[in-house]
Amino acid sequence: MTIAAILRNRGGQEVVSIGRDSQVADAIRLLAERRIGALPVLDGGRVVGVFSERDVVYCLAAKGADALALAVGEVMTSPAQTVTPDQSVLGALSLMTRRRFRHLPVVDSAESLVGFVSIGDLVKFRIEKIEAEAAAMRDYIQTA
Repeated sequence: MTIAAILRNRGGQEVVSIGRDSQVADAIRLLAERRIGALPVLDGGRVVGVFSERDVVYCLAAKGADALALAVGEVMTSPAQTVTPDQSVLGALSLMTRRRFRHLPVVDSAESLVGFVSIGDLVKFRIEKIEAEAAAMRDYIQTA
């Protein structure tokens, strides 16, 4: 089970991203409009960070309303931890649990963004796989 399988199952979903020079207010607006929890931050096509709801809370707590005018690059979580499509789902889940984050950019060998997965995506995929294996085992036992 790899990250590539999750990306295939989701189909051709657009990966919403933002530039490091964009304002925090614009990033917050994008999070709200798209009803998402995080954005990969790009600079020259490379992932340089992740801007999440958690970053919003931290920068508002530190700077108040002035935080809205800051550049995303000033408040994003950086450096970005990334995975490749051939990474195992269990490996990615372990990484996210150990490092305590919920969103993970997926990059190809040239370090270009090819996807973005959440811990919810990984858990959902894992549960579906376990349920399918259990159903197959029940069918096997009933026909034996």
